Amino acid sequence: MIKVCIYKKADLIRAFKISGHANSGPYGYDLVCAGVSAVSFGAVNAVTTLCDIDLKIDQADGGYLFVELPFSLSKEQARNANLILEAMVVSLQTIEREYKQFIQIKIQ
Repeated sequence: MIKVCIYKKADLIRAFKISGHANSGPYGYDLVCAGVSAVSFGAVNAVTTLCDIDLKIDQADGGYLFVELPFSLSKEQARNANLILEAMVVSLQTIEREYKQFIQIKIQ
């Protein structure tokens, strides 16, 4: 199962962690894993490129991604990054609705 944990402070997403494997299909054909990967890496790339933010990223081959925003953001950067990350959460929740046996999302 893929476990997603969204870490919030003062209603803003400060970090997120994704770990595990969906195992919803054979290796290379796992649609849940592919969807989660596409959504999360798309959000990371969008925050980095569009908001000009250097994220703290820790990842490992095989199902682990931790992303944290720096504390030294302008209000505009924080607002824009949060909008992108909230869109990521909505997309992940859409996947969770259809494939709840393969993905679990917690917001803290």
